[in-house]
Amino acid sequence: MKNSVILEICADSVESAVAAEKGGAHRIELCSGLVEGGTTPSSGLISTVRSRISIPINVMMRPRGGDFCYSHDDFETMEQDVDTAKRLGADGVVIGILREEGQVDIERTRRLVDRARPLKVTFHRAFDMSRDLMESLEAMIAVGVDRVLTSGAEQRVEEGASRVKEINKRGAGRVAIMAGGGITEANVHRVISATGVSELHARASVSFASPMRHHNERISMGAVKGREYQRLLVTEEKVRRLLEAAINGYRHQKETSVKLG
Repeated sequence: MKNSVILEICADSVESAVAAEKGGAHRIELCSGLVEGGTTPSSGLISTVRSRISIPINVMMRPRGGDFCYSHDDFETMEQDVDTAKRLGADGVVIGILREEGQVDIERTRRLVDRARPLKVTFHRAFDMSRDLMESLEAMIAVGVDRVLTSGAEQRVEEGASRVKEINKRGAGRVAIMAGGGITEANVHRVISATGVSELHARASVSFASPMRHHNERISMGAVKGREYQRLLVTEEKVRRLLEAAINGYRHQKETSVKLG
């Protein structure tokens, strides 16, 4: 990487993925169902995005919304989706499986990691839903996960920054820690300074009105009324500004560390 910071952008459409690459993003997390926190994208979306961008694509492996405690059928779906992502040219997969009591499901996580190779594997924010972050971190290191996405078990990473810093220190040299959860151009400097991470995950999206002129306001196709007439899209400019702020924040943090040392 030319820069010291790695910026991953979450995208749920071809348009967003292309904008993210143009804005300077280093990697895409490709998913669908952002209202649900992200679910597995279709094979058509994976294939089309792969044909339009050259930066790495990590594909979400989440067969449904809701909890991260999966049935046998759910897990079989995830295995097949891993195979599909590999076949369609993905560079990595994004997974997260928990047991009923909140521990990482070590056995099935290992099976997905092994099945995904040689692709990289990220464990998503199911990590933040686990009962003991350090126990979960060690479990993922043991099964060979490459990267952990975390907000420090808080809604926003700014609120969990001290935990992310601790996790980053604990995982140093053994697993990459990526901070995510409410990262914006306005707060990325503070996030980097407070956590010490060099990998960041963000949405960088803007709401646009649908081009549809006819609206039927009596019905809604989903849980959020009015979503049929708006689109959330990543913009090139927003990614560029976020990346610039992140690079400046990272440089400042390094310069400060040198002075204190």
